[in-house]
Formats: sequence, C-alpha cells, structure tokens
Amino acid sequence: MSLYPRHFQEPGVSYFLFGPRGTGKTTLIRQLHPDALWLDLLLPDLERSLLARPEMLLDMIAAEPGKKTVVIDEVQKVPALLNIVHLMIEKKEGYQFVLTGSSSRKLKRTGGNLLGGRAYKRTLHPFMASELGKDFDLEKALSRGMLPLLVDSSDPRSVLEGYISLYLKEEIQTEGLIRSLEQFIRFLDVISFSHGSILNVLNVARESEIKRSTVSNYVDILEELLLAYQVPVFTKRATRILTSHPKFYLFDSGVFQVLRSKGPLDRSQEIDGVALEGLVAQHLTAWCDYSRKQTALYFWRTRSDLEVDFVIYGEDCFYAIEVKSSKKIAPSDLKGLHAFLQDYPEAKALFLYRGKEKLKMGEVLCLPVEEFLRTLTPNQPLLPTF
Repeated sequence: MSLYPRHFQEPGVSYFLFGPRGTGKTTLIRQLHPDALWLDLLLPDLERSLLARPEMLLDMIAAEPGKKTVVIDEVQKVPALLNIVHLMIEKKEGYQFVLTGSSSRKLKRTGGNLLGGRAYKRTLHPFMASELGKDFDLEKALSRGMLPLLVDSSDPRSVLEGYISLYLKEEIQTEGLIRSLEQFIRFLDVISFSHGSILNVLNVARESEIKRSTVSNYVDILEELLLAYQVPVFTKRATRILTSHPKFYLFDSGVFQVLRSKGPLDRSQEIDGVALEGLVAQHLTAWCDYSRKQTALYFWRTRSDLEVDFVIYGEDCFYAIEVKSSKKIAPSDLKGLHAFLQDYPEAKALFLYRGKEKLKMGEVLCLPVEEFLRTLTPNQPLLPTF
C-alpha cells in the first residue's frame, strides 16, 4: 500500500483517535510510534484475556519499562481498560496512551470511562487532496472517494461495496445497534438522497416506511460512527429570516456514490453536483479539525432560498464558499454570495467550479475546484490573498 504523509498532528499527550474504518488510523499510529507497546484488540485471544482481567494491562506495561507509549487499537472492544488507563494517567509516570476506535458510541453505551478530559479526542478523516499531492485525481475522488483503503485498489467499486457490508455487519448489527438489518439498509438507500441537502427526518421516515423515531436513531448512529455529519446554519448577527434545519452529508464521496441508487430517471449532472459539494464538505471538515486555531463549518440559507453552500468561521477567518459543478459561471451563480456579503462585508467570498480559469468577479474570487482542493492545507490560509 502506498504511504502518504498525513496532516494529522498529535496533541503531545494521551488521546483518543476516532474515525471510520478505512481512514488509516492503525497505519498512521504505527508510523508515528513504531516502538510502542501495542495492544490489538482485533486479536480474539487478547480481547478475551483482557475482557476477563483488564488489570492484565498493568502487567503488560510493567514487562516493557522502556516503552512509554501504549497504543490500544479498537479500545471500544474492552471498555474496562479505560479505568486502568485513567489510573496510569493519574500516576503521572510519563506514559502516553493512544486509544483508537471507530466511534465513542459503544464506550458511552457501556458506561466506558472517557477519562474525564484527561485525554484529548481527535478524528482521522479520509485523505485530503493535498496529502495525495500529484496523485490526486478529481474525477477519481468524485467516483471512488478518498478512503486510504482504496489507494491501490484495481476495483474500487467492489471494495466500497464490501466496506459498506463490513460496516453493516461488524459495526452496526454485531454491536446490536439495530434490530432489523433489512430496515436499516432501506434507510441507507433513502438517506443517501439527503446528501448535501437539508435533512427532513419526516420525509425520510415516510419514504423508507420506518417510524420517525427510528429514523432519528439511525441518523444518530451514522453520526456517532462518524459515517455522516450535519452542518448547522450560520446565524451570527443574522438580519434575515433563516432556515433552522442543518444540512446532511455522508462522510465520503465514494460511500455516497455506492449508496445512492441510480436509474433512468436520475440525472447524472444532479448526482455529480451533489458529489462535488460533498467532496468539498469533507475537505473543509478535515481542514477545520486538523487546524490548530478553532474554526467551524456552517452553511447559510434564507427563507427566500438565498443560499451559500459553506461558511467557515473562526477566530481569524471568515469565508463564504459556493460550489457548482458547471464549467462556466453565470451571474445567477453568485447571487447567494452577493447577498451574504451585503449582510457580512467582513467575509471573503469564494466560488468553486469545474472550469480552468481563475477569475475575480467583483468581490468574489472564482477558482477551479481542483486547484482549491490541491492547495487546501491545515494551518495554512484557506484562500490565497486577494
């Protein structure tokens, strides 16, 4: 498998590293800590032993006194280990614990000790274009996504289908998070149509023939497994009446493409446009998470349907971003950005499109979306100076 440097930076103390399967958590931590004491809880014998006697972790640490970094991979499989980790952190003997997992949901459900703030929580995302460098290909990213497990795959579609099946079996059904797999699969098919849209739980429930409360629970499961997220409305100093509902995104464009059923009545341009918006969303989410300064991702939409796809707001940045899959720019494409700038003249406006030219149209900088993604790097300015 090809190895690419990741933008993720360790906090320098003990931390949880969460992220969906396939984002490269284990590979990354092995690169960062090749000499660590490593506990792989995917090994059945080790998992059984530690379930029976969690305090065995103390014996394992004592047997390797020179190893001050302890990695517990898939820590949610033995939540009781966190009590031992908590004890060791409290002793302040110089140990760093790196605790990986696909989500904190099982830890919360089982009353797992989340260490009371004594360990940071970090998330590893799919690849960013700037991590892949010259190997980034926009068309491939839109069709197959940015999961590291696909980098060297000759059949990415089959890998993605297997990935989704694995998640359904191992992360959702096996953990008892759902009662009906058939019902959940039906929900996934319907929720894929909400990718890049305001989430209407009632509509999803009606179309999937599932109770509304069950749909809400399923959405929660996707979010807690980091398979989806919602982007809230930007409401600071609002002068217009805004929508109140968040937008929904699946975490990776390739996963969206596999889940989204297609037929003769589906327009490819519509699907491509939503896929492109989602690809930008996952990059901006990673940029916010990996950057040292606190920033957050929003969108903006008025009741009169003026909209800006993304708003980045932080202590020293304020950007409005619109994304279109077209290769040409029509004046109407900039309508939402112009309205936003009227309300927020402090913001910088960016229009991303599939064309090749870099243009300045009034106060709006228009950039080829591929160029933007390639240069988007955490802890660097979101946009070039303009």
